[in-house]
Amino acid sequence: MQYDVIIKNAMIVDGSGSAAYPGDIGIKGSRIVTVGRVRAPAGRVIDAEGHAVTPGFVDGHTHMDAQVFWDPLGSSSCYHGVTTAIMGNCGFTLAPCPREEADYVFRNLERAEDLPRESMLAGIDWRWESFPEFLDVVDALPKGINYGGYIGHSALRTYVMRERAFSEQATSDELARMEHEVRTAIKAGAIGFSTSRTYNHLTSDDRPVASRVADWSEVRALVNAMGETGAGIFEIASETPGRKPERQKEYFDRLVELTVESGRPLTYGMFSTRLASDVWRPFYEVANEAARAGGRIFVQCHSRHLSTLLSFETHTPFDTWEVWRDLRAHPLEEQKRLLRDPDWRRRLLDVATRPYDGPMVVGAEARPPEWDWLWVMNDIGVEERMDDVGAKRGVHPAEAMIDLALERDFKVFFRQPLANEDQEHALEMMRHPRSVVTFSDSGAHVAQIMDSSLQTHLLSHWVREKQEFTFEQAVRLITYDTATAWGLHDRGLIREGMNADLLVIDPQTVAPLMPTVEHDLPAGAKRLVQKSTGIRYTLVNGQVMLEDCRPTGALPGRLARGPLAVAR
Repeated sequence: MQYDVIIKNAMIVDGSGSAAYPGDIGIKGSRIVTVGRVRAPAGRVIDAEGHAVTPGFVDGHTHMDAQVFWDPLGSSSCYHGVTTAIMGNCGFTLAPCPREEADYVFRNLERAEDLPRESMLAGIDWRWESFPEFLDVVDALPKGINYGGYIGHSALRTYVMRERAFSEQATSDELARMEHEVRTAIKAGAIGFSTSRTYNHLTSDDRPVASRVADWSEVRALVNAMGETGAGIFEIASETPGRKPERQKEYFDRLVELTVESGRPLTYGMFSTRLASDVWRPFYEVANEAARAGGRIFVQCHSRHLSTLLSFETHTPFDTWEVWRDLRAHPLEEQKRLLRDPDWRRRLLDVATRPYDGPMVVGAEARPPEWDWLWVMNDIGVEERMDDVGAKRGVHPAEAMIDLALERDFKVFFRQPLANEDQEHALEMMRHPRSVVTFSDSGAHVAQIMDSSLQTHLLSHWVREKQEFTFEQAVRLITYDTATAWGLHDRGLIREGMNADLLVIDPQTVAPLMPTVEHDLPAGAKRLVQKSTGIRYTLVNGQVMLEDCRPTGALPGRLARGPLAVAR
């Protein structure tokens, strides 16, 4: 046999969690055809001596719906080994929606997911109305990695109800139409149906996003409509029932009842927080309760702390504060000059040391600083707490922040934790039998957070530094486990007949690099970008798409449709 690609001399980490073994991998077209010793000729031979070969990583929680139109690579996910990304989470999708009503979906996306409206207007070639038409457009786009997508509740509501979606309940006729659209989307290849119930998701004018206005009976009807097809996953940005046992029980009973009666898996993300450190565990325990009742819930967790990254090139904690608003309206070079001006500095510090009394802060937006919970990032994993920095310099931490920014020409990040501050909790979540390690939010919060590196962080921090997992165990968490959870049974393992989505990795050096601020979004908008080291080759559908994070020009990505469309 003439192979297209052979990967030779590898230590094969096959995604199952089993011990690595030496071997070669033969690829023909987009599939793995041989695993073992391969001696036949090939169009290209990759020598993986000293490296592991793993399945490509699968990320079940992204918001790449808009980015896929202007970024063929799929960055920053692709830089961290992700070869398949599930988009359309939390009810936020671009379809169903006609071009002339795009403002509705922009309203749902621009604040809740920090996607610049000007970038969406400039970067999206709108060629659909229905969700099946949207899938066909995505299918035809040049793509570096593979994508699957949910149909989102907020887009569905505004498609059927228009402006009323942000303030009213659906009529019976409107609900029937939404049910029809859900069934049609699942049959066309949607991965499932997603919604948001979290108070963190607001429009730019401080209203709830459209899905939050719906009562639970609407959510239940739409999930059961999906259930009628026999396919699809229900993803929910969860309600926050608080600590009251009766309120928690009422909410969890609804979740269990819904997964049982619909027959469909249910998933949500859940992290810990130092402000309510005991709240997260019941969200994991209810997954066991659902299994006992005959349903299925799996919980998405993260490999590290979630943090807003602050910088003068993106956002500071003070951007909306008096005096600071005026400063931040200037170009960056002028801001540097004003920060050195004694009068400006005095006025800025006077404001920065007062109690905060500004507008509500939600989601990943910058919060008023707690200086003992704010770190300057000197490098990945090398940080100093800002109250300590201020004490060493003999100044208020706010002045130390200004000085550090000027000393480094604004090329410095300050990390403001949002969740998973207790890393022992993060470890416990990753080890839970009904969790999956995912939730990068890639494609969203573009100038606020950078969690696309959760996979390389897992391999560098929890495997190499902490030795809490073997390399094989960690690879399974982000390949076989995630692929199986989302029903992508043709990937996540190195086996004959599987998708040739593969990584050639050095386990001794794989790690995330420091983020950077880039102005590469449509209309010149800024975003955070992060690359990695240690991933020598990224193969998608049998083609080398990246070499050491450098694009080869190949764009072999495909649309991963749900099982009903695949079976057609």
